[in-house]
Amino acid sequence: MTPAEQLQATLADFDAANQQDPHQEIVNGQSVPKEWIYGQRMSEQLARFCPDASITLQLAARCQHICRWKIPRSDYPMDRQGYKRWRSDLAQFHGETAAVIMHNKGYDEAAIQRVKDLLLKRGLKRDEEVQALEDVICLVFLEYYLEEFAAKHDEEKLIDIIRKTWNKMSPKGHEAALRLPLSEAMLQLVTKALTP
Repeated sequence: MTPAEQLQATLADFDAANQQDPHQEIVNGQSVPKEWIYGQRMSEQLARFCPDASITLQLAARCQHICRWKIPRSDYPMDRQGYKRWRSDLAQFHGETAAVIMHNKGYDEAAIQRVKDLLLKRGLKRDEEVQALEDVICLVFLEYYLEEFAAKHDEEKLIDIIRKTWNKMSPKGHEAALRLPLSEAMLQLVTKALTP
């Protein structure tokens, strides 16, 4: 198997795992598994943002939410500590789930560990690939999930979330974010959040 074939076979296995998601989202009038479509959006955004992304970065982007529904937020206390523990446990779980699939597809320990490090955001702001993954996560959130999020929260909370998202991003990420095809309402919200 060539590296390209190995990559495609592994992405296909990530997709197969995410297609088991019982939660659905309507996309172009069709019901699709929520984490499967999230993985597709991550890969598409990465291809635009970082066309020469390494194999491990491509793998990490696609498995960023792999089988996320298996660890529901409701299993943790509904406070800041509970949220942080949930996120931390999820990152570990995504890494372990991806590791099994990658191992089965013949990846070595170094590649598997690299994907885990990317998913755990080790070296954020210092490691270019970790930062690129964080930028892509933020771009996908702003483009596809901000509107849905906005429907559930007041403006003050939204502005706080947008500012926190912005602070995680690099200057290159900021440029890409300002080119996203956001609705007029979301564009106004982002502009308001970024106005000092």
